[in-house]
Amino acid sequence: MARHVRAEGDVSLNIDSISIAYGTHLVIKGLSLTIPKGAVTAIIGPNGCGKSTLLRGIAGLLPLQRGRIVLDENPVAQMRPSALARRLALLPQAPLAPEGIRVQELVTRGRTPWLRPFRPPAAADRDAVERAMHAAGVAEMRHRRVSDLSGGQRQRVWIAMAFAQETEWLLLDEPTTWLDLPHQLEVLHLIRRQSSEASRSMVMTLHDISLAARFADHVIALRDGDLVAQGPAHQVITPEVLKRSFGLKAQVIPDPLHGTPLVLPR
Repeated sequence: MARHVRAEGDVSLNIDSISIAYGTHLVIKGLSLTIPKGAVTAIIGPNGCGKSTLLRGIAGLLPLQRGRIVLDENPVAQMRPSALARRLALLPQAPLAPEGIRVQELVTRGRTPWLRPFRPPAAADRDAVERAMHAAGVAEMRHRRVSDLSGGQRQRVWIAMAFAQETEWLLLDEPTTWLDLPHQLEVLHLIRRQSSEASRSMVMTLHDISLAARFADHVIALRDGDLVAQGPAHQVITPEVLKRSFGLKAQVIPDPLHGTPLVLPR
């Protein structure tokens, strides 16, 4: 399932010794890592280890106490929010849609960074929305209220909105939360296709370690706001790393269908 990750020289998102806190509580502690361009990256780790905080820091939504995040040689902290929003999008966990909003209207909101003030969406914006809805498989429900959709359908609409932003980098915080297994697989296949077909770099947090191994090219394991391991799934998802990151005793075997690491807790 996993694709070839670009060479180290192509890495364009570098996280250098960052620390992030909520008030006096330090969540990320001097973290350094690299995220490959043009790949699907999964961030794993126990609850409270800093996965969501890391994504929000990358997106420029949380101030850094120290260190820096560099996107193609540009420090994120020095980029104008509008410029950053054209390069990088964040889909948070469990977003809320405005009451009564319809699918196409919500997806169109993904074009906000590109719209001119006080001007309606241009033809290029409408085309981007159409591409995003078709890519996410929600075009046929464009006139339906988001609140009337199933959980899996709503998640695909939110992902379509993120696609419509047409950024090189897309951060997804637990995109499969509260979905049953068939819908989890549907969303993860969608993310992989968009990464491949649109040459986008996808970075997502996931709770299911075996699904991370199956769908990600690059895996990052965290513990208490620090890096435990990073690299291809077969190098990261090992009994030793799982013990250090999750405190989990497990056996790891090759998935008989896909050949990727399959975690068997003891």
